[in-house]
This record gives sequence, structure tokens and C-alpha cells, in this order.
Amino acid sequence: MRRLLDVLYRAFPIRNCYIKLEDGTIIKKGLGIQTISESDYHNMIDDMILFLKGETKTLERKLAKQIEYFSSKLMYEDSARVRDQIKAITSFKRGQRKLEADFTNRDVIGVESKDNHHVVVILRIREGRILSREKISVDTNDSMAEIFRSIIINFYMNAAYIPNNIYLSEFPTELEELKEWLSEKNNRKVAFKVPKRGVKRKELRLAGRNAKLLLNEWMLNLEKRKDYIPKLLSELQDILSLSKPPRLIEAFDISHLGGTDTVASMVVFKDGKPYKSGYRKYNINVNQIDDFESMREVVLRRYTRQLDEGNPLPDLILIDGGKGQLSSAKLSLDKLKLDLPIVALAKRLEELFIPGDTESLRIPKSSPALNLLKQLRDEAHRFAITFQRSKRTKRMLSK
Repeated sequence: MRRLLDVLYRAFPIRNCYIKLEDGTIIKKGLGIQTISESDYHNMIDDMILFLKGETKTLERKLAKQIEYFSSKLMYEDSARVRDQIKAITSFKRGQRKLEADFTNRDVIGVESKDNHHVVVILRIREGRILSREKISVDTNDSMAEIFRSIIINFYMNAAYIPNNIYLSEFPTELEELKEWLSEKNNRKVAFKVPKRGVKRKELRLAGRNAKLLLNEWMLNLEKRKDYIPKLLSELQDILSLSKPPRLIEAFDISHLGGTDTVASMVVFKDGKPYKSGYRKYNINVNQIDDFESMREVVLRRYTRQLDEGNPLPDLILIDGGKGQLSSAKLSLDKLKLDLPIVALAKRLEELFIPGDTESLRIPKSSPALNLLKQLRDEAHRFAITFQRSKRTKRMLSK
């Protein structure tokens, strides 16, 4: 990307920085203190678009004709400027991998998969050279044909240029619809091909090898993240004397307005970060203002379902409240015969309560572990308040 930007600004000094002079004139730093007509500027933009499409030979022929014209008119400065453009384009081409003598423009789509992880690499080949390599990572259990369909739609949706031929290892689903759609966007026929031999098959293998390297890198990073334990979780483990770092924490809060529209929220943090797809909200069936009974109900409902469905259980449960809310939540865990670490964090003095201890556990206010618990509690409270207000609004509108 940086090499491409560098050659763009050397070959096509388009406006990228404005300087306002005392007389109000605005000049462009990239062009220097010089004037350029509107038509000349638009011609330069057209040349840049040719370059970005990979049509360098067309562009070089056009620039060569300009040099001839400027030289014949003794316009040596303009001739030198165009010569520098050609030099910049030529130096960029040297850095591109040259393929065998097939100068048709095409895209080659390779893929490599492991479990539900897929890396798709798209080689954009223009005039016999690889112009760029695009990477798309996908997590899905869809079929390969369905993955290709999704990739093609997303990649070419806003593409400035679509080649006539797209090569891939197997045809996507809804093949005819995709061909019709791309042909209409391209204003000429677009074909999908699955090469079995020859140059195109080699290019497909090259795209596949690129995808495999990138997939291996992705898998390595996933493994590293799996083994990495943030320091604050280790600190929290020590403070609470847990058997393992609390990588999965679930926090509960109760919200109501004068005893009506009582709701509960549960938020989830994984490795110290919010995991929003795990968030849950609950309508509570308690008729009167009873935070303790409400907490007992939501904890019982949550972990009854987790046990029934065989879902993972948290490494730590956090309750928003004091000893009363903690005792109620612990009753539900005992009823389910679950021995899960559970604590409560009261708002007033940021006191941390642990089952069985009469006194609160004091943690330094600057402790990252305490700040994490406060963040969890506040997020659970925010989520509960938002849901409670929404429920109240719907009730009032329905009257």
C-alpha cells in the first residue's frame, strides 16, 4: 500500500495538501507553486485510474505520445515531468511478480480451510503481472460453494473494475445469477472458470499457497490468544484465591421502577473484554419489590438452562449488590449443586463480599482487578437500566 501511494504521488501529483496564500489563492503542495488547467488535471486523474486498474501498457503508450508532442514543441519541462511519471510506473512494475505470457486481465481466487476457519486470497492479475493480493478471513460452517458466493458478492459489490474472467477452485452457488449481476455491472460478459491444468491452474495453486500461509498465521495467533492470560486476571485470581484465572466472568444486576417492570441483566466478559453476543436480559416474575428474590430467580434460570444445554459455566460470577443479593444467588447455585466462585460488589464503598465471610474484602482503589469488577458491574447495570426503560416505554405506549 505504501509503495503504491508513493508511486501515485510521484507519477500523478494530485492534490493532497492545500496552502492558502495571503491574497486568498489556494495552491497545492504536491503540484508545487504552479498552475494546471482543469482539463489537464482531469486527464491526470484518468491516467491514475488506468494505473490503478493495472492497465500500465495502455498508460505507458499514452505517456510516450505526450513526450513526443512536448519534445516536438520544445516543451522540455513538461517532457521531463512525463518522463518521471514513466520512470515511477516502471519502478513499481519491477516489484510485481511477472507471470507467464498471458496478458488477459483476470482474478484468481484461492482458499485454504481448517475446521470452520477459512482464508480466501484473490490475486488481481493485470497485463501479465500480479497487481495485488487481497485477503478475506471467514469463520463459518457453510459449504465452500456458499463461501465463494458470499466472497464474490462482498468483494465485487463496490469494485471499480471487474475482469472478464474469474478463476476459482469450484463454482459458487447461484452461479447464473452471479454471472448476470457481474456482467451487468461490468457492461460486458463475466465468466467463472475452474481451471484443471496449465497456467491458470498454477495461478490457482499460487493463490492457495498464499491462503495457506495466511491461514497458518491466523491459527497461530488464535493459539497465542487462547494461551494468553491478561495480568489483571492473574491478579484477580490471587485476590479471590481462585483455582484458575477467571477468563469467563458473568455479572448480574436487577432493575425496576417502584417495583414495576422488574428486569434482570447478565453481561459476559471473556479475557477481561466484553463479549456482547453472550449478554442476556430477563423479565422477572416477582410481583413486589424484592431484589433478593429477583436475584435468586435469575441465577437459577440462567444456570438451569446452562446445565440442561451443556453450555460452558463461568470461572467467576459477579453480583451487583451486597451480602443479601450474594446470599440469594448462592442459594440458587446450591440448589443446582454448583460449586462456582461467586462474589458481590456493593456500590456505596466498592466493598467486595465473598460467601461465608462476614467482613468485606478490601481491595486498593487503584487495583486493576477491582477496576475490572467495577467495569463488569457498571456494564450489567447499564444493560439492565436500558432494558427496563425499554420495557416501561412499551407498556406505557400500549395503554
